[in-house]
Amino acid sequence: MAEIWKGGPVAAALNEETAARVRAFQEQGIRPALAIIRVGEKPDDISYENGACRRAEALGITVFRFTLPANASQREVEETIDHAAEDPAIHGILFLRPLPRHMDEERLVRRIPPQKDVDGVTDLSLAGVFAGKELGFAPCTAQACMEVLRHYGVDCRGKRVVVVGRSLVVGRPAAMLLLAQNATVTICHTRTENLVDRVREADIVIAAAGQRQMFGREYFRSGQIVLDVGIHFDENGKMCGDVRTAEAEEAQAVTPVPGGVGSVTTAVLMSHVTIAAGRQTKNRKTE
Repeated sequence: MAEIWKGGPVAAALNEETAARVRAFQEQGIRPALAIIRVGEKPDDISYENGACRRAEALGITVFRFTLPANASQREVEETIDHAAEDPAIHGILFLRPLPRHMDEERLVRRIPPQKDVDGVTDLSLAGVFAGKELGFAPCTAQACMEVLRHYGVDCRGKRVVVVGRSLVVGRPAAMLLLAQNATVTICHTRTENLVDRVREADIVIAAAGQRQMFGREYFRSGQIVLDVGIHFDENGKMCGDVRTAEAEEAQAVTPVPGGVGSVTTAVLMSHVTIAAGRQTKNRKTE
């Protein structure tokens, strides 16, 4: 029977590291701060925002909320982003998306400075991930996968890893982060030939195909570590992932949905805020 690697202990350990950094900053008179920019009143956005605010408050991170109506103009949103980008008291920006259809989302995202892009959404942040440079931050879910592996003591060096999914949110950045840890990485997707064989060959599997309960018993073998990144709802309204968890029983370990990788992402976001604060403070001292 596979071990269930829950995300709660991972998030708790990461939060402890973040809280320690916050305390160190406070001793220097610095208060790490996050700006959350929301356009409209979508319930999912509000729920995520409220959850992020609760986590930030618990860690001692200041949150500035910027809320605009759904009919706000492109220019109004641009000015809000520019204000947060230029304010030295703000260290990170979380820009909730998707946006109303009348807005040019790509153009707006480009206005976020990579050093404040704690959600890893800008082209320069992704370039940093691919180049192994500190231009910005990795997308939070991709980084959450790495935090799960780190917490549970997985040494990625030399391991065969298959990432099923090629999105810029999870698949491709996760592959680059793993490659930086000297793993041997193969990126697959739903159109990969002989996908079952490719997945069974892996020591570590990251299931990020975006298809509900796609991966069943035939994909897994003994000794594997399986990280399920999918978030879906079944016909009964119950949350589930890309993996049929009960059928990954031969694996060494599998992350559940809910309660797995997804529960680590907000902790990663807050960690990024404090790291951003450290980088920006250092850069100001050297100017």
